[in-house]
Amino acid sequence: MLKFLEEEQIDPRVIEGIREFRRRFVPEADDTVLPRYFYYGKEVWEQAAQALLAGENLLLAGAKATGKNVLAENLAAAFGRPVYNVSLHINADAASMLGTDTFKDGEVSFRPGPVCEAATEGGFCVLDEINMARNEALAVLHSVLDFRRSIQIPGYQKIRIHPASRFIATMNYGYAGTRELNEALSSRFMVLAMPEIAKEDLSRLLEKEFPSMKPEYVKQFTSLFIDIRDKCRSGELTEKVLDLRGLTGALRMMEGGLAPCQALDMGITNKTADDYEQSLVRDIISSRISRKADRDTIFTV
Repeated sequence: MLKFLEEEQIDPRVIEGIREFRRRFVPEADDTVLPRYFYYGKEVWEQAAQALLAGENLLLAGAKATGKNVLAENLAAAFGRPVYNVSLHINADAASMLGTDTFKDGEVSFRPGPVCEAATEGGFCVLDEINMARNEALAVLHSVLDFRRSIQIPGYQKIRIHPASRFIATMNYGYAGTRELNEALSSRFMVLAMPEIAKEDLSRLLEKEFPSMKPEYVKQFTSLFIDIRDKCRSGELTEKVLDLRGLTGALRMMEGGLAPCQALDMGITNKTADDYEQSLVRDIISSRISRKADRDTIFTV
């Protein structure tokens, strides 16, 4: 992972800071465990890593398909820490984050939730879609995220936060059910506005993920995603069809032999139920990818 950061020309001081963090907390870190995808973006990497090195919590705010969760996973891998995910929603409560009572060996005991596990194990806790949860439910995190760095579980002892623990929240304002974070919570994070993935970085991602794809098709699929994104930004399409996961999933199916048009329908076009929007997406696809294309056209043998 650190080799990847060097290849991306990340500030050497940042890389040395991460190495020092690992020497302190994970002297026997296994660097063979790599994230599923790499996050490409020098400035974002440096800002995020510096915030974590300074002991701060990080809030990744951005539109759909900006790589918030990919960056969170990459940061945990770079720092050599286990990841504990909390998927937040309107019905999330303190128990789903901190833990709850359970009956074990004939007595009531505390079963820790992901926040407590990250706090005690020195892990990175990812609070996914934090602005979908109710503010009153998130209030239990205040003492976790500020200078107190502790959790008081009613009826049990206070839990001190491991010095290697960090909390990374993600936030997307575009989804239904989202809301503004209150000031008390947002002040406990360093906020990083996630930029849209650059065209050249998307090309590099596809090249790494699909090494057998012919260069001309790397260019075409990159441009296809950018075309759809531009249509979304201009209001001609909704963001339902702006799905980078859907694109990579479609490409994996193509690599397995599925016809490109069918794969792209499953990965992108059918994400919307609107007939007009589907026809517009298919027009964009046909302008980039021929209906006669097949697996051998796109990938080398």
